Amino acid sequence: MIERYTRPAMGELWTLENRFRVWLEVEIAVCEAWHKLGRIPAEDMEIIREKADFELDRILEIEEKTKHDVIAFLTAVEEKVGPSSRFIHLGCTSSDIVDTANGVMLSRAGKMILDDLDEFLEALKEMAHANMGRMCMGRTHGIHAEPTSFGLKMAGFYAEFSRHRERIADALKSVSVGKISGAVGTYALLDPEVERITCEILGIGVDPISTQIVQRDRHADFFTALGLLGGGIERLGVELRHLQRTEVLEVEEGFSKGQKGSSAMPHKKNPISAENLCGLSRLLRTNGLVSMENMPLWHERDISHSSVERVIMPDSTILADYILGRMTGVIKRLKINGDNMDRNLMASYGLFYSQRVLIALVETGLERQKAYEMVQKVAMHCWENKVSFPDEVRKDEIISSYLDAGALDEAFDMGYYTRYEEMIFKRVFGE
Repeated sequence: MIERYTRPAMGELWTLENRFRVWLEVEIAVCEAWHKLGRIPAEDMEIIREKADFELDRILEIEEKTKHDVIAFLTAVEEKVGPSSRFIHLGCTSSDIVDTANGVMLSRAGKMILDDLDEFLEALKEMAHANMGRMCMGRTHGIHAEPTSFGLKMAGFYAEFSRHRERIADALKSVSVGKISGAVGTYALLDPEVERITCEILGIGVDPISTQIVQRDRHADFFTALGLLGGGIERLGVELRHLQRTEVLEVEEGFSKGQKGSSAMPHKKNPISAENLCGLSRLLRTNGLVSMENMPLWHERDISHSSVERVIMPDSTILADYILGRMTGVIKRLKINGDNMDRNLMASYGLFYSQRVLIALVETGLERQKAYEMVQKVAMHCWENKVSFPDEVRKDEIISSYLDAGALDEAFDMGYYTRYEEMIFKRVFGE
């Protein structure tokens, strides 16, 4: 008798044994639908419920001869059920079972991924709130730009991964469907009520119109959403890798007791998790592309998509589950080096204040281009001579003739850069 579904680990969901178990769920659900419609007698239905089962080795043995996995599966089940098995697979084609089972498995896998994302988002939220006001240098093109806070950096990633969650949730609805519509989708030997009841039992939606298969734009939607998730993971990984560079060292991945960084250099502490996750994320994006290649099948169906999906369905969902779990651990154990953030802020001698001085000059009525040239001249002098920009601005007689000490004090106020931080947090977190 078929076992009640309980959530496995992601890898267990995609084992060959479980794949056939879900096929059996579908076949029994179809039988339940036919029974409800009066086609299968109660005594036969009871036998199917009690005896429908299989042994994996027997399926594989039969498949060696038939070269057809669904026929091998059905034969193994029929051997267990006996004469009542004549009602199993009634009116169905192989893809009715396989595609509907895929809808069930992707639904279960997707829900796990959404759970993973919820945990990851909570870790990002905690990191963001813990670092509100923790000033650090913002960089564009890898070059110092203007100050931001580490809390805002993490809030930005939280907002992005909230969007990834929305996309995956929407795509999951699209892919969590089944079809029991026969060889070309016309219900020739079926009844649309069988499809409705079957999918209701299985907890998935009905594809309103199918051919022999569920159309693959649904699957492409889901796997490209996972690909975009991979892009977000790599963006975060690249950020963490840069911030752990020796010359920067504003954050560090957790380094456990006894951990080793290099076989040759005992001093090494490398951002290995971020690097690993960047690489794995590329597989998610690649599989998203492959899922789009599966869309243009011949007429009502060919099987060019099938071999691909046997790889990308388990691989992408298992990868997404693993990647999210591991990155959640990275964020939770991330070491924040505030002293280095402070040091790096002033590594460019306070040049980030240049725009504040520029605007202050413009507000006196000075032409923007002239003001720009005045500030740039001082900024280049500071960069070349490694001296403080605020000090040199105060010394500059031309700038000082436009801006008094009070105006310059205001221009050099670090708090100016995060005066809207709380407002941004309320936008992002709704608090």
